[in-house]
Amino acid sequence: MAAIHDALPTLPAQIGVAVSGGSDSLALLLGLSAAFRERDVKIFVATVNHGLRPEAADEAEAVAKFCRDLGHSHTVLNWDAPHDEGNVQGRARAARFDLLSKWAIQNKISMVALGHTADDQAETVLMRLRREAGVSGLAGIPERRVHGGVEFIRPVLTVRREELRAVLRGEGLDWIDDPSNDNDKFERVRTRKALAVLEDLGVSPLAFSTVAHNLTQARKALEWYSFLEAREVLCAQFGAVSIARRAFRVLPTEISHRLLASSIQWLTGEAYVPRRRAMTEAREVVKQGGSHTVAGCRILAKGERAWVFREHNALCTSEVAPGQEWDARWLVYGGDTANNAIRVLGPEGLRHCTNWRDFHCPREVLESTPAVWNGDHLVAAPSVGFENGWKVTLTRSDEALYTSFLTH
Repeated sequence: MAAIHDALPTLPAQIGVAVSGGSDSLALLLGLSAAFRERDVKIFVATVNHGLRPEAADEAEAVAKFCRDLGHSHTVLNWDAPHDEGNVQGRARAARFDLLSKWAIQNKISMVALGHTADDQAETVLMRLRREAGVSGLAGIPERRVHGGVEFIRPVLTVRREELRAVLRGEGLDWIDDPSNDNDKFERVRTRKALAVLEDLGVSPLAFSTVAHNLTQARKALEWYSFLEAREVLCAQFGAVSIARRAFRVLPTEISHRLLASSIQWLTGEAYVPRRRAMTEAREVVKQGGSHTVAGCRILAKGERAWVFREHNALCTSEVAPGQEWDARWLVYGGDTANNAIRVLGPEGLRHCTNWRDFHCPREVLESTPAVWNGDHLVAAPSVGFENGWKVTLTRSDEALYTSFLTH
């Protein structure tokens, strides 16, 4: 398939392929096998079994047999987390990337191919259109992304699903249909049916795919200019983000949105930002002044600067042992670990730090930093100068706040 050669102008020494047994991923594996047949590229295959359906184990075995026939190694990656908590499909999707990236690293694979098609792209764009997404959302599924140190590529993202199925039929091969693909309780299934109606009206999935490609180019330009402005407007301090309000006010709306959204992502580690409406309210607080909470973060704007930091309510139950990561981004270490725990400093702890005003930072920001506690006794608060033999560091560097604009 020409799309595979376009996606891989430079051949890797070895490549991973995620194969579920559906038509898209099977055709992708067949195409890669043909493309690399005379090349010195080793193919590794993995199937993620989410354990959501009893048939999944048999389907994984069917993929394993297909791989044996082609001469490729195959591994089943099992998701063992509870399935009755929260958004199961969203958690399963995140787990899939985690499992695949860990498997790839263990096998020294730097690149994994996924079988998303132009139909998947169209569905994604239409769903995000319904949510009133901006440029980044409507740019759809990226052709490449990095997760857990592994590059994931989508070589058939511009190819229609029916084209891939025609390849399989031509080889006399069958594929596995997931029954959930016909279940109207899932948004993607309803969207797929809506796309069929739109195609009858002359709006094909390839049109959505082209729009996504065009908006990807616009997104890249916006990311570059956001990166430049972030250097001037944002500053990481005390594990928070400080924003120069005067400069922020005159930025184009899309750039200011990106600066604030990436600040929140840097604080929370979340891959997705809050809905546009919530971000609009947050931006206005930075411009006009006041206080606001969004996505587990608080925005406090007064004087020349606005501060974005972790909300106290999101931290008050977080407790870890010394040396363990607190709030998924802080490490406190170096002192006597016996009977001590890392918790949020909070208002009570800050009262014991008499020199906190020397930092010229709102007390609420300092209260959101980690501290060492022995029961109700404050042992140390290294972020605000009360070290007592302890040290503190952020596992997300200040520089990551800026480079994040170039790696979305």
